[in-house]
Amino acid sequence: MVRTFERYGSPGSVGKSYNKFAEWYLRTFPATTLALIMKLLDTYRQQQFVAPRVLQQSLNYLNHSVDHASSWKVIKPHIQTVIVDVIFPLLCHSDDDQEMWESDPIEYIRTKYDVFEEYLSPAMAAQTLLHNSAGKRQQVLNNTVEFCMQVLTGQKGAVTGRQKDGILHMLGALSTILLKKDLYKAQVENLLVNYVYPEFKSEHGFLRARACWALQHFVNTKFSDMSNLGTAVEMVRQCLCDDKELPVKVEAAIALQMLIEYHTAAYQYIQANIKPILLELLNLMKQTENDELTAVIQKLVIKYQDEVLPIAVDMVTHLAGIFQQVVESDDDSGDSDDKVIVAMGVLNTIESILTVIDESKEVLAQVEPIILQIIGFIITTQSMEYYEEILSHIHVLTSITISDAMWRIFDSLYEMFKNDGYDYFTEMMPCLHNYVTVDPEKFSSDPKHLEIIYNMCKTVLTTDSGEDAECHAAKLIEILLLQYKGQIDSAVSLFISLALERLTREVKTAELRAMCLQVVIAALYYNPPMLFEMLNSLQISEQSVTEQFIKQWLHDCDVFMGLHDRKMCVLGLCCLMNTPHSRPEIVTQVANQILPAALLIFRGLKKAYQSRADVNKALDNDDDDEDEDGDDYVPEELEDDEDDVNEDADYVDGLNNGDDDDDDSDDDEDDEDEYETALEMYGSILESASCDVDEYVIFKEVLSSLHTEDPGWYSSLTGHLDKDQQKEVQEIITMADQRRAVEESKKIEMLGGYQFQNVSVPNSFNFGGAPPHPQP
Repeated sequence: MVRTFERYGSPGSVGKSYNKFAEWYLRTFPATTLALIMKLLDTYRQQQFVAPRVLQQSLNYLNHSVDHASSWKVIKPHIQTVIVDVIFPLLCHSDDDQEMWESDPIEYIRTKYDVFEEYLSPAMAAQTLLHNSAGKRQQVLNNTVEFCMQVLTGQKGAVTGRQKDGILHMLGALSTILLKKDLYKAQVENLLVNYVYPEFKSEHGFLRARACWALQHFVNTKFSDMSNLGTAVEMVRQCLCDDKELPVKVEAAIALQMLIEYHTAAYQYIQANIKPILLELLNLMKQTENDELTAVIQKLVIKYQDEVLPIAVDMVTHLAGIFQQVVESDDDSGDSDDKVIVAMGVLNTIESILTVIDESKEVLAQVEPIILQIIGFIITTQSMEYYEEILSHIHVLTSITISDAMWRIFDSLYEMFKNDGYDYFTEMMPCLHNYVTVDPEKFSSDPKHLEIIYNMCKTVLTTDSGEDAECHAAKLIEILLLQYKGQIDSAVSLFISLALERLTREVKTAELRAMCLQVVIAALYYNPPMLFEMLNSLQISEQSVTEQFIKQWLHDCDVFMGLHDRKMCVLGLCCLMNTPHSRPEIVTQVANQILPAALLIFRGLKKAYQSRADVNKALDNDDDDEDEDGDDYVPEELEDDEDDVNEDADYVDGLNNGDDDDDDSDDDEDDEDEYETALEMYGSILESASCDVDEYVIFKEVLSSLHTEDPGWYSSLTGHLDKDQQKEVQEIITMADQRRAVEESKKIEMLGGYQFQNVSVPNSFNFGGAPPHPQP
């Protein structure tokens, strides 16, 4: 019944094709169904047994009924009774909760943070119903808060600890609404000080945990008295570090992280104690194997980078022990999936620490052997579920320098790839990119390194690995050819054969076509005469390979996107024009197409550079202050005769029926010229700070050289250009001069600025005579 009501029985929240059914359903069923549900809830209210699943689904049905005026009229007279006698008891700490707390606190923690348990939990259904009805229907919030305060302010001793837990649970569930309402948000601080803070000293562990939980939900509170914030932080810290109950410590850990994240002052309060806190979190994670704690540690590591550095080795050692404990524990209990998630969280936490210490060579050198043990264990045991995480570790450990031990990992990566890591090539790409670019001398010192890269790329490009992986393989080849220009002559023909052969098979995406062409363009940039000689020796089809490549390239110039790809295309066209002694006949035949193709690319480059400048400017001007009220959704209150209508229903209906009213949106996206493609994150030597290759300057120099040294060929290239195209060429030449001047200015600035000789200044100038000689 709940699923039918949710999907098909709510007018305004379903597609147009179901509107009539929804209207009929709403007229016919809810009133009768709600009467039955109220009887069920009354049975529970009288403390008779109702199956938890039945109770949960009953509350879910009520939750959907709140949205509709007709069903709300049935619920309204009973809603306060439901809140007081059904929702409130469900949100109190129960006998079952206490039994599990005492007998198996780790299982208690696991259950409380299990999303699947929440999905089936009557308490969660009660909490959702409370929030929805208080937010959408008038007077429900006021009546609920009044009830809560009556219980909290009742005669001392009359309120039990479990009742306090239920009330704080209710108020926490309403926190986002209370913090939005002018009537209540100014009173929240007093509520916390008077009714939440005292429970941090409660004799009941579940109340101390609830106090931490309440602080999490009221974390957006604006404290008028900062000492109250300081008190909250200190009490949470004490719960984390000193409390003996594991569930309390876990709730305190999450509360502490949220307070630090939302309040700058809390960050400062805890700064002096962050080291013992982090070590306590590691001990707690080892005891509980709770994934929530890994997220807490990761965020604190990023927040307190300077404080983490001195204890990084201890933290990684501790985390490595936790990982080993988790993966080696007995999986017969049926919670192996949970253990995998925890182990992944541990590995991700190690990665967070690595990103903090990556510039400290001494600390990194101490941490590396510890992490290598984990990497070796995962590769040896072929634990594929952790491949992505260890590949991230390898990437960080090879980003600045590569030790001898990490070079041995390069061989292990190849073995992993051959055995079962074939599907992880794209995840391996950042590591492989580092091995190719970070230490070129070491890479080129052993021919086996080049052989490994070739074999991996060959496997990807000649098997059904998917075009995304193939794009990455082609990108790696291109980077290799650019990085080792003039050093790997014997391997160039092997690499370009891979790219050309892939182009002979079906290519579905423009990205793959561009990348395969780019491999050959990189080979042209590497050595034009050698490339043409290789192309002439290849026989892939009846037509000349050189002719096929040149024609395909000029035809597909529009598929080159981003800055790097377009830059490579321009540099390749410049090489094509500047081939006086090895110019293939096909190049002469298409002379009138070369400059128009270059102009097309330069137009895209201009937009891409402008896009990058706009992005950088936006980042510089970006205000990091978030909306003071946060992003929590709070429903608007409805009149009793109003329905809550889903405004996205028509959109969803359009998707379901295959309607496409936004056909122009894709075209608009195509018009947006992004300056960086996804693969440009893998930089080449052309993007390095030491590289002075400028495509505008190269283009100008080639044209100038041809104009002087080969006027006939220059005429063939430029003679057909119309006035607009000639103007574009001149604008590019002007831009080349400007870019060169800017670059020279930067070099002079890096050298310390302009240096002027001391010269004597004459008293008078003779403009008609010879210039005066400067004195030495």
